[in-house]
Amino acid sequence: MKSIIYLNGLDCPHCAEKIALKCGKINGVSKADMDFINKKMYISHSCEKSLLLSDVTKIVKSLEPDVGVEFFEKDNEVENSSSEKFDIIKIVIGLVLFGISFFTGEKSAFVILVIAYIISGYEVVIEALRNILKGRPFDENFLMTVASIGAMIIGEPSEGVAVMLFYQIGELFQKRAVNSSRRSIKKLMELKPEYVSVVDGDDVKTVSPEEVKIGDIIRVKAGERVAVDGILLSDNATLDMSSLTGESLPVNMVKENEILSGCINSGKVIDIKATRTYENSAVSKLLEMVQNSTSQKSKTEKFITRFARVYTPIVVISALLLAVIPPLFLGFDTFSDWIYRALVFLVISCPCALVISVPLSFFAGIGCASRNGILIKGAKFIEQLSDCKIVAFDKTGTITKGEFKIQKINAEKISENELLKIASSVEKGSVPPIAKSILSAYNGEYYESSDVKEIVGYGIKGVINNEEVFCVSSGYVKKLGIDFGDDETFTSVCVLKNNELLGVIYLGDSVKETSKSAIRNLYNSGVLKTVMLTGDKTLIADKISKEVGISDFKAELLPENKVSEIEKLIGENSGVVAYVGDGINDAPVIARADIGFSMGNIGSDVAVEASDVVIMNDDIDKISQAIKISKKTMSIARQNIIFALSVKAIILILGAIGISNMWFAVFADVGVSFIAVLNSLRAMKIKL
Repeated sequence: MKSIIYLNGLDCPHCAEKIALKCGKINGVSKADMDFINKKMYISHSCEKSLLLSDVTKIVKSLEPDVGVEFFEKDNEVENSSSEKFDIIKIVIGLVLFGISFFTGEKSAFVILVIAYIISGYEVVIEALRNILKGRPFDENFLMTVASIGAMIIGEPSEGVAVMLFYQIGELFQKRAVNSSRRSIKKLMELKPEYVSVVDGDDVKTVSPEEVKIGDIIRVKAGERVAVDGILLSDNATLDMSSLTGESLPVNMVKENEILSGCINSGKVIDIKATRTYENSAVSKLLEMVQNSTSQKSKTEKFITRFARVYTPIVVISALLLAVIPPLFLGFDTFSDWIYRALVFLVISCPCALVISVPLSFFAGIGCASRNGILIKGAKFIEQLSDCKIVAFDKTGTITKGEFKIQKINAEKISENELLKIASSVEKGSVPPIAKSILSAYNGEYYESSDVKEIVGYGIKGVINNEEVFCVSSGYVKKLGIDFGDDETFTSVCVLKNNELLGVIYLGDSVKETSKSAIRNLYNSGVLKTVMLTGDKTLIADKISKEVGISDFKAELLPENKVSEIEKLIGENSGVVAYVGDGINDAPVIARADIGFSMGNIGSDVAVEASDVVIMNDDIDKISQAIKISKKTMSIARQNIIFALSVKAIILILGAIGISNMWFAVFADVGVSFIAVLNSLRAMKIKL
């Protein structure tokens, strides 16, 4: 069982990791992943939900008493604005008192500074004491408490108050930056309409999206958002699909076209027949994928978490040694100087800049991609995408439009219309592009067909009038030993009755307008090789790969052959291998590739579920955009790591030898954290 726990008011990244670590050890829990940005924890468990919530609540309250714990519901997120206002009031009062202290006598200044310290820092001190009593002293609360109180004890009260004040200011800015990023994603993902207008005879009733049933007729006015996937019943429609695909241009639809939920009606009132419930519609799955995306941590994020866990106790021990050992050799009259240096050392070493800015970089990158119609399902896939060297493609519906049209028919023993009737009777209800093309070319009544089954990689079979009928590829016919004059410049569908060839339907597909430029952009983004893997004929595969600029191809492949080919590419190359597909038969190879892309607009549900990245339209140019976003996001994350560690290392050395003071230390902590967080947010604005 999987449950999502919502942690309202969770703003400490360190505590978030501790909570996840402890919850992962609850009896009956196999895995606990923390999504700090969205304040959610994803738990895989076998225990009762009530017991799970009770155990999680105990852990959360022991670490963060003010954090609310509940099972996640779509509408239970509450903005904790009152808490932020209280923090601002505390900081303002502390700053005012801090300023007044400079214009009073020494004794009065000390009293004022103590009051300022209590007002601004009491929560940090209480949290540090609470963690010490629980045997978990090594966190940023402990570092700030020891450093600030120590400064006051050795006669530097203004610096002690400054440490606490600026630490609190830094924490406030971090919270606001995270909340701003959260709001950006929420605004981006506001795809669920509050209500739906359902046509009921002559009446129109208003219901919630969850109440819409398959077959219901929903009416969408101009400016309203489509709630569920369906078929357009009106003659035409103009839709704004930018929230799904990232494309700003309106899309024109005609009667019988499939309409995806989440798009906005830009024209007249339209009627749509629901083909899916809200729960199974594109918009619901889109929201779910985005909500789950930040729980998939990258190697870089995991490293930073482990680093911070080990780093903090090492720093505390180092500071203690710095305070004690030098006076043993240089004389105890220098003891206060070395204590001051040790306190500076503690302030500088706080790991907040790394712990918050690196996950925020990945989250911002995922948000940028989502805004451009690319759903990256986790930070680890951003990291992999940035090292993508080989991209393999399915052909039909990916490189080509998947809009087959009948080019010619060779009917040997029956009329062309009869051949189409037999083929359509077996293919009716099928979703592959070839089946749809045959069905669209035939207008008439069907034969009754039964026992219809897919022949994986070859086609379909069924029973008509107690006779077995096959609609299969030429490869299947050749396997049977039937020789016929196949035209290999087209895709052929052979119609057989009781293993006797009745005729061949030849279809042609065309390359997408963007395919050639998309392949070129992939090479420009750092991809070294492109490969097309298709079940189609060698002659067709060769022609299309040359037309769009793909460097290699493998033709006449069954689904399992595609998996073998991907495994070869992975084994023969050191870089990341991606695969792009759209159909049910692509799901195994999408899952096997290092990175699997699926087409969310036309792709099958199975392919979308198996993939790591979903392109919300059928434009493969989005792949190079996804790689560009990933590379830029990784660059920003690395910048934060290098910047934070470099500044801290320099000021740590200066502090240890007595050159830097507490003000330098405050910059090394608060200043570096603030700059790193601002740098992380640049990933939301990557230009493509």
